[in-house]
Amino acid sequence: FESVRGFPGWRIVTGVMASRERTALLLDSSIDRLPFRLLESLERPIPAALTANPAPPCQQVVHQDDIDLRKLVPVPTATAQDAGPYLCLALLRAEDPETGQSDVTIHRMCVLGPDRLSVYFVPGRHIEQFLLKAEAAGRPFPISINVGLDPAIYLASCFEPPTTPLGFDELGIAGALRGAPVELAPCLTVNAKAIAHAELVIEGEILPGERAREDELTGAGFAMPEFPGYLGRAQASVPVVRVRCVTHRRNPIFQTLTGPALEHTALTGIPTEASILRLVEDSMPGRLLNVYCHPAGGGKYLAILQFRKRSLADEGRQRQAALAAFAAFGELKHVILVDEDVNIYDTNDVLWAMTTRYQGDVSTVFIPGVRCHPLDPSESPDFNPLIRAPGVSCKTIFDCTVPFPLKDRFVRAPFEKADIRKFFPEGLPQGPEI
Repeated sequence: FESVRGFPGWRIVTGVMASRERTALLLDSSIDRLPFRLLESLERPIPAALTANPAPPCQQVVHQDDIDLRKLVPVPTATAQDAGPYLCLALLRAEDPETGQSDVTIHRMCVLGPDRLSVYFVPGRHIEQFLLKAEAAGRPFPISINVGLDPAIYLASCFEPPTTPLGFDELGIAGALRGAPVELAPCLTVNAKAIAHAELVIEGEILPGERAREDELTGAGFAMPEFPGYLGRAQASVPVVRVRCVTHRRNPIFQTLTGPALEHTALTGIPTEASILRLVEDSMPGRLLNVYCHPAGGGKYLAILQFRKRSLADEGRQRQAALAAFAAFGELKHVILVDEDVNIYDTNDVLWAMTTRYQGDVSTVFIPGVRCHPLDPSESPDFNPLIRAPGVSCKTIFDCTVPFPLKDRFVRAPFEKADIRKFFPEGLPQGPEI
């Protein structure tokens, strides 16, 4: 969007990574090699480094006095039911107040007022653990909020434990993807560092014990559209960021996304694919050929695993691979297992395998009572009385692989490839008649 009403000089962009093909192009890869590209960078991180530039791009324009985010930054509101304007690609960077270890994570943030932002942490996130340490010591918690970044940074930040344990700085993965350190710049008003080449940086502090209702502006009970496709429920009590300074480039670009969209699938799904590949390869090398986190699960809930059984001894290992996938990414809910002849990126092909190679009574594995992700609306005692608490789910494996002894009975019809050029000796027709 080139002309943003009320915000001269600003532009808004969304959908940068809404196509897997475009994401592959941005990372100099291909759609099927993307998780392997991230995996290589995970194994060889290049740590972030302070920029040598005394005037980093993110600080070309500085606002410190009379800050009003509502007038300074064009933060969109997605639906009439939203709690307010949301920063949906807000990359928080902060440091452990005790160890100095750093972390970056994307969190949803609602503009509550001129200099106040709410921030929702899914329980257990690393920056939340840093915050709790600061609060226990009675100290403000300084952070930088970075918007408008290299896709490599956004993708790297979406790795989760156990792949990136507490203390692992995901910016090292982004550095490896680009072959150079991510440059950091000291913030101007708080003891934190920002992404030097960001389009926008909001500097702030979370004051000890300060909390607010996420929907304090509306009282409607909703937050914003979340990746499962529903309006997220507003949290009753979330930390509040007090904004100290806003800096940005000249003619800045505000980057955002909508929750239930392909861009979210790429951001969270590709790092998840890499995490699953890593853990399964470590435990059973050469069997798992590829992984695809399907958009129907928003990149988090549904993974399709392409597994190769090399002998009778591999029968059953495909289900062990599924269990390893749940261990690699705890928020995963469903795993579909398919053979090597099934195209994991073609939903029709996957459903064909489920239709012709799957019997519900013997091909399904249920794992009830396991912690999953709190934004799945079906994970509540109201939906299933056997669920003890919101966020607990029944993880399920759908084994659509052919039993190894029956392989010869499930060979796909061997059609020959047709060369249509043989039917057009004078050249292929052009235009609408094709």
